[in-house]
Amino acid sequence: MKAIARYVRIPPRKARLAIDLVRGKSVEEAMVILQRLPNKSARIAKKVLESAVANAMHNHDLAPNNLYIHRAYVDEGPRWKRILPKDRGRAFRILKRTSHITIELGIGAPQPRLRSRRTRATTASQQEEQN
Repeated sequence: MKAIARYVRIPPRKARLAIDLVRGKSVEEAMVILQRLPNKSARIAKKVLESAVANAMHNHDLAPNNLYIHRAYVDEGPRWKRILPKDRGRAFRILKRTSHITIELGIGAPQPRLRSRRTRATTASQQEEQN
């Protein structure tokens, strides 16, 4: 149950901004987040998420309310090379970056994120201070 949008004309760094917000969330919650974001990357990510949900419903007969985003990542695609003419006959290169956006869905409740060691250490020290 996954969907991939390939050769999307948006830089991977910008696309990751929206993808990072919805990773690990339920499908309903992710849809609401992506609808509220004003950037182009959110619109593209929402289309990929809708496609992944449609794939799960059509191919595996799953209900969308039981799904969550198991994996979501953005890979860099090929770069379009363009030339910008400059003064005295020079030319500057412009790299127009593309992305491959992948969203994989899982069944059941979203898995809780593991806290890092640093977070555990600070919470442990805070508990000691309270005692």
